[in-house]
Amino acid sequence: MDFISTLLIAIALAMDAFSVSLTKGFTLKKITKSQALWFAIFFGGFQSLMPILGWLGGIQLEWLITTFAPWIAFILLLLIGSNMIRESFSDDNEGEEGDKFSFKELTLLAIATSIDAFAVGITYAVLKTDILIPIIMIGVTAFIFTLIGLYLGKKIGNYFGDKFEILGGAILILLGFKILLEGLGILVL
Repeated sequence: MDFISTLLIAIALAMDAFSVSLTKGFTLKKITKSQALWFAIFFGGFQSLMPILGWLGGIQLEWLITTFAPWIAFILLLLIGSNMIRESFSDDNEGEEGDKFSFKELTLLAIATSIDAFAVGITYAVLKTDILIPIIMIGVTAFIFTLIGLYLGKKIGNYFGDKFEILGGAILILLGFKILLEGLGILVL
């Protein structure tokens, strides 16, 4: 596969990570540089790991992933988004609960946004394509897009205020529906 095709795949895969990091950027009020780096490492790392797993699993696991992956991503994003909306309506402890950084949530978000990368790994296996350069490009692209999303989200969140947690939760839920509908073949974008 040529460089341009690989780059376009990396950008397409990074869009979910960008959307989620944008959302987290405008809902986490006191995100530190180290937390932003953790987001980028997790999102970039999972975006690199999943194609490797798909490539190693090859065609044997294709039916399993194409059947259940959209549902898994949908459920994870629905739960996280619903929790964000619920927390936005709870008594304001001025950011203490809603601003909490959680590796558990970060891991779930990274998995939810990188499941489609597993299918890309299967495609690379079917095409008998070397995977080293693509996984590096996919991981680095997701890393960069995550940092950009967090930065832009932080700027937007600071400008518009606290009610972005509701919008952020809604975006995660809609992203989950989009992944589900695409996985079921109902939505093609």
